[in-house]
Amino acid sequence: MKGTAAGARGAVAAVVLGALALAPPAGGAVAGSAAVRGVASGGGVGGEGVGGEGVGGGSGFAGAVGSGAALGGTAGGAVAEGAGRAGVGGFAELRAVDPTVLQEMRYATAHTFVGTPVDGYREPVCLLTRPAARALHRAQARLLRRGLSLKVYDCYRPQRAVDHFVRWARDPADQRMKAGFYPRVDKARLFADGYVAERSGHSRGSTVDVTLVRLPRDPAGPYVPGEPLVDCTAPREKRFPDDSVDMGTGFDCFDPLSHTDDPRVRGAARANRDLLRGVLAAEGFVNLPEEWWHFTYRPEPFPDTYFDFPVEAVRSRPAPASVR
Repeated sequence: MKGTAAGARGAVAAVVLGALALAPPAGGAVAGSAAVRGVASGGGVGGEGVGGEGVGGGSGFAGAVGSGAALGGTAGGAVAEGAGRAGVGGFAELRAVDPTVLQEMRYATAHTFVGTPVDGYREPVCLLTRPAARALHRAQARLLRRGLSLKVYDCYRPQRAVDHFVRWARDPADQRMKAGFYPRVDKARLFADGYVAERSGHSRGSTVDVTLVRLPRDPAGPYVPGEPLVDCTAPREKRFPDDSVDMGTGFDCFDPLSHTDDPRVRGAARANRDLLRGVLAAEGFVNLPEEWWHFTYRPEPFPDTYFDFPVEAVRSRPAPASVR
């Protein structure tokens, strides 16, 4: 879940999908005004699948961000909403683009390093920028031919979720999930060691946390809050029963062993990490060296924009005539 503080110079945009509202950043903080303002070019959130050259038609949220057919204008000027097809620069549900990619959206559950569902995850759905979703679709097609599937743990992450992580990391008393997620790391060092930061690339919409699953899938049972935790660096047969192939550690394991090229990871786990990285790299994804599961599609449609709309399924609904 590692954040990236280097991008903090960019705008932080708060997008509220329920009201289709976008506010301009002020002073580097997440804005919360109800006004709709142009922040970046491109479209908004839609539920269309892949067809032909790009995204097929359909209904859904149109133009939550930008100066496309649905919303236009420049920062500082409120604009009216309209209906229409969202542009390629916007967001889409991964399930609409490729329903074969498995999803285990951890932050919508209590099986997280904070021990609770994370702020902003209203539903367990994967939202990504359209180019990232299409690239993941291409990678999935390559893997299916090998009897494997991608499984995503996290996709777009709202800024409010990152803020939740920061609050948790600053609370030294809350150690309830230490045994399972950071057994060998002092919580007081999570910021210094880069495991938690005030900004995350996930909030830009083109980053995904992902693993491999062998088909046919043998789903693991759900995590039960309060059950005994197991060291995320333990051998696969002793860790939480995730249906992922062996990657050397569990997901979100705050430990150097999670570094993609850690030399202690050998055999099947090494081959699996290399396969995942190679297939995704061929479709434009760049791995974060400290986390074998973390990949960002390049070039990012919104490289300097951090969004804060909640994670929930895209649904067609009439848009308000205007936003004041």
